[in-house]
Formats: sequence, C-alpha cells, structure tokens
Amino acid sequence: MNTNRLSPRLEQALSDQMNTEDLQSRVYFSYGIWAADKGYGGISNFLFRHAQEERDHAVKFMQYVLSRGGKPKITALESPGAEPTSLTNCFDLVFQHEVDNTTAIYNLVNIAFDEKDWASWNFLQWFVKEQIEEETFAMNLIDKLKIAGGDRASDESLFTLDKTLETLPDDAELAQDATGPNP
Repeated sequence: MNTNRLSPRLEQALSDQMNTEDLQSRVYFSYGIWAADKGYGGISNFLFRHAQEERDHAVKFMQYVLSRGGKPKITALESPGAEPTSLTNCFDLVFQHEVDNTTAIYNLVNIAFDEKDWASWNFLQWFVKEQIEEETFAMNLIDKLKIAGGDRASDESLFTLDKTLETLPDDAELAQDATGPNP
C-alpha cells in the first residue's frame, strides 16, 4: 500500500527546498570563512551560527517529507559562489539570499494551497513566519553597518560592530530552538 501523503509535485518541491536550505548553509559558511579571513571574528561567528540554522531548516524539510510517507532526494550542491567583496556586499548578499528564500517558500505555500494539502500548508506557515524574521534580521544588519559608516567605517566602528554581532543573540528564536523532536 502506498502511504505517501504528498503529491509527486509537492514532494519534489519540498525536496528541492531541503537542498536549497543545505546550499544556503554552505553559502553562510563561505561568508563566515571570508569574514574570519578578514579578521571579523564576531561577524564570522554570527554567520557560522546562521549557517547552522539553515542546516536545521534542511533537516526540518527532510523530516516533514519522511513523516508524510515521502522520500526526500538529496542532490549535488553547487558551489556557494563568489565570496563577498566588502562587508556591505556581504550583508547585501545575506539579505538577497533571504529574499530569494522567501520567494521559494511562498511558491511552496502556493503549491500546497493549489493542491489543498492543508497539512503541508500548515507546516509551511512556520517558514513564512521565519522568513519575516530572517529578512528583518538581514535588514537590521545592513542598517547597523550603515550606522557604523558602511565600507568607509572607522576601524573603531567596525571593531564595535564585530563585537556586537559576536554576542548578539539570534533574533529568530523559533529557528534557533527548533530541533528534530521539537520542530
């Protein structure tokens, strides 16, 4: 008996998003490595924490597909791409990644709605809320850097920003607290 409760289209789309979240994790790791190489230990630490959060999101998608009787498919991941050219570029890229991810989540919500798969639609509402937090957090990063002076910030301002991000708690508490048993 087939116990898969996901349509082939939605199962594939959810698997694709799992892989996208995994790629996003690698992107944030690469940005964290770039920041560490530039001497921004706090910013690097922040980006590494964010990479782990994206990895947790991938696991969340995997577990959901499995729980609905589907089989998520792992695909080869592309390279994270070019490293940032400046802190402004880095934070702008973080924001753009979150906007792109929001678009992908909305597409999944639309598929679930079109197929009247209310379990998946409900599951995805967590990610809709999460993306609001993620985009807001990324916008706040850009604002903090602008206040510090952007790419023309003084060494003292950049040092302060770096230390602030090192100790700044992750605002996206829902994602931070999410685990396999506690999605």
